[in-house]
Amino acid sequence: MSSPSSPTRGRPARLDQARTIETALDLLNESGLDALTMRRLADAVGARAGALYRYFATKQDLLTAMAERMVEGVGAAAGPTGDGDWSEGVARLARALRSALLAHRDGARVFAGTHSTGPNTLGFADSLVGVLREAGFGDSEAARALYAVANFTVGHTLEEQAALRPENEESADAGGLHEAVVAGAYPHLSATLPVLTSTDFTEHFEFGLRLLLDGLRAVRQ
Repeated sequence: MSSPSSPTRGRPARLDQARTIETALDLLNESGLDALTMRRLADAVGARAGALYRYFATKQDLLTAMAERMVEGVGAAAGPTGDGDWSEGVARLARALRSALLAHRDGARVFAGTHSTGPNTLGFADSLVGVLREAGFGDSEAARALYAVANFTVGHTLEEQAALRPENEESADAGGLHEAVVAGAYPHLSATLPVLTSTDFTEHFEFGLRLLLDGLRAVRQ
């Protein structure tokens, strides 16, 4: 008798889309994006590789579904917007997006290559635009601010996860930068090396986020 998790002999496994996406995320966390293949995913769910194409016509479709699942609930992070502090609502959304991507190995790489139109991704976008429109920003300003905040957050997290990827030698990278700067004629970089080689990515992120918010305040004036 076959186990409950194994497909019946001679028959393809009965696929469930939500479970397949969760399994794909588990594989992502286990081995990273480069090791995630449709065949490996099919093996993990006990199905034939061709059966996956019932839900995902291409691997890109799978990655889009994974990205959509990763940002579930992020749109609710804005919280109440009636207190007039629009900048805190935007900051909460940006932080929530970063946290959601950091929760998965190579999460930013997956998200950056997709353009989901699912309710989780659109919910995040609608919340951020809504915070700004309710604060008096024009429609075009709010829309462009969405791109600025999302692109900064995803780009920052992409670099953050690349630096901390298991196969990278983080200390060696920092050491290489230190040696190159000190060996050359870069006095300004030498003076700022402690920050340039810092791995306090949260502080780096918060500094950039403050710059964005200050810029938005200037637009609103």
